[in-house]
Amino acid sequence: MTETRYLKPGKSTNVFNELVAKLTKMGVSLLGSRVLTVVGRKSGEPRSTPVNLLTIDGVDYLVAARGETQWVRNLRAAGQGQLRVGRRDDTFTYRELGDDEKPAILRAYLKRWKFEVSAFFEGVDAKASDEKLREIAPGYPVFEIFTK
Repeated sequence: MTETRYLKPGKSTNVFNELVAKLTKMGVSLLGSRVLTVVGRKSGEPRSTPVNLLTIDGVDYLVAARGETQWVRNLRAAGQGQLRVGRRDDTFTYRELGDDEKPAILRAYLKRWKFEVSAFFEGVDAKASDEKLREIAPGYPVFEIFTK
């Protein structure tokens, strides 16, 4: 059995996330930020966190840079979620990408948010080979988003 990759956020990250979530809810999207809301798999209560929505050729993706996060586990259990910016609240379903599909998405994600997420990729950057990105892909869940 392989160990699941998960990097737990620290206190400073939680403070930053709260600020980003407030701004995003007010309609100020920071480089594509959205507030993701998913029903908790254990509590049944809505859980929210800011995420970076990546759009490539008109297709939207969510990348879990910290690995098997709570939002990833909740999304898989719920089968759908909501993405909010300002007053706009889009319900979505998803398709989780297989590891062989991830290199181009991970590369684009690293290009767009290098300053914010590079620490979660342990030395791998947007210039990495497809082979290297495929090697790390199992630790980074990626979801293609379909808004309803």
